Amino acid sequence: MLDVFDHVGVAVSDLEVSRRCYELALAELGYGEPYSGPNVVEWEDLAIGDGRPVTRNLHLALVAKSREQVDAWWEAMTAAGHPDDGAPGPRPQYSPTYYGAFVRDPDGNSLEAVHRAEPREGENVLDHLWIRVRDLAESRLFYETVAPTVSLRVRDGDAHRFHVKGGSRSFALVQDEPVTENVHLAFPAPDRAVGGRPAAVRDGRPAE
Repeated sequence: MLDVFDHVGVAVSDLEVSRRCYELALAELGYGEPYSGPNVVEWEDLAIGDGRPVTRNLHLALVAKSREQVDAWWEAMTAAGHPDDGAPGPRPQYSPTYYGAFVRDPDGNSLEAVHRAEPREGENVLDHLWIRVRDLAESRLFYETVAPTVSLRVRDGDAHRFHVKGGSRSFALVQDEPVTENVHLAFPAPDRAVGGRPAAVRDGRPAE
């Protein structure tokens, strides 16, 4: 089964400021040195880049290996001045073993470290995303159209969200304001789908 993301791209307003934030966030979770280019920094399936327009109102959750790692991550991030957005603790409303902590990145996006006891596949940085949308029905129609082509599955959430799943990871579309803006999603696709290349979308529309 293909995974849900090939990669996710986040456009930032100041690459050096955001780089310091994300380097600390990823280093505290045990991830290695990123690849760095002139306008991009990449860790496996997560990339930040100096571009316009800037990504806003996105929630990104990073995989932690233990609850203790979540605790240490939150302590390090808040000590470095990144605003607290939720102290470490269980969130059983998401799953029975869910344990997470939250801060804000330099552009105000929600950044989380999460550990859960369920088996995980691969060595991915990202656990999940939450993307806020204005029209849930329209977004669902789009992803139900795209999902079969890239071997993803659309699943119900509650009345205000649904989930798109692949492998052991997912992202959620949530009806909420303000909406998420300018996040780049690339999905791994079979050769027959897009000539062997990742299929990419940006904000629910085909990427240019």
